[in-house]
Amino acid sequence: TYSAPPEEMVATMMYRPPTIGLPTLPLLLLIIQLFLGSGCGSPNPVTETGDGRLHIAVSILPQEEFVRRIAGELVEVTVLIPPGASPATYEPRPQQIRGLAGCDLYFTVGVPFEDAWLERIQSANPQMRLVDSTAGIQHRVMSAHHHHEGDDHAHTAEKEVAEHPDPHVWLAPRLVRVQAENIARALSELSPEQAPQFQVGLNLFLEELDRLDARLHSILDPVPQRKFMVFHPAWGYFADDYGLEMIPVEVGGQEPSGAELATFVDIAREEGLKVILAQPEFSTRAVDTLAKEIGGRVLLASPLGQPWADSLVQLAEALAQSVAPGAQQPENAESEGPVDE
Repeated sequence: TYSAPPEEMVATMMYRPPTIGLPTLPLLLLIIQLFLGSGCGSPNPVTETGDGRLHIAVSILPQEEFVRRIAGELVEVTVLIPPGASPATYEPRPQQIRGLAGCDLYFTVGVPFEDAWLERIQSANPQMRLVDSTAGIQHRVMSAHHHHEGDDHAHTAEKEVAEHPDPHVWLAPRLVRVQAENIARALSELSPEQAPQFQVGLNLFLEELDRLDARLHSILDPVPQRKFMVFHPAWGYFADDYGLEMIPVEVGGQEPSGAELATFVDIAREEGLKVILAQPEFSTRAVDTLAKEIGGRVLLASPLGQPWADSLVQLAEALAQSVAPGAQQPENAESEGPVDE
């Protein structure tokens, strides 16, 4: 299974030559030439590097996995958002933006980071092609307000905010199939001579996705409790595909107030919910309080968990085990470690 590189290897690094005297100028020129022929720093990497690799940029780590499943060593991939950072708040370093000057293609996925930075990213390399890897996907809408249907007091947990498409399309294998096909198509258009290899990689990856989907169904289909609580509503596509219902605790993008938290305590008790899903990228203060009130626990699960497929399986197993007959809930809730570790 592909393992993501450490954070310091994720961003494209800038070469800083040491101070060298004039007698070593030929050596310096050779070093500079070698540097320009590597990574996204080359002005025309496909024709000048000589290694035939395409230089690809993506926003998040799961995208890197998808590209590598299809293209393997035929590509070099730069990930803009490092491990542990939030796609909603991360600000790239200037050298990361400059490092995209020679990239061939950027696969977008729709995370907020792109809304804030894509124009500046493209200005660093106007020739870099932007490809929407989610083209053809019907997006869920992240609701303008939280509303738990069928509950008389749910209106105390409503806040009006702007509607926007749910970007978390990498959390459902069915939708990753669409993204994989978009990725393979764009790579083949960029390098037609390598299209047969990309097609082989795509076919193998699609088979992996089918097996993953079947495994997730085998874990979750027998689970009697079809509802689960989350802090940030990142798992909507996952829930839709496996017949689950996600109840978000986050209200209008903010932590719930005391009155809203009391509403969620009532909902959890009425539904018999004992586990609340939270992300390690966000504060767990509100969900820790909620879990303590209901005698439950907080399960940390990152939507950016690595390796990608393993993190989905571990999440499904954790959800299934949390409602298994005889499952014991702690008297005092504590946040458990990320399921992707």
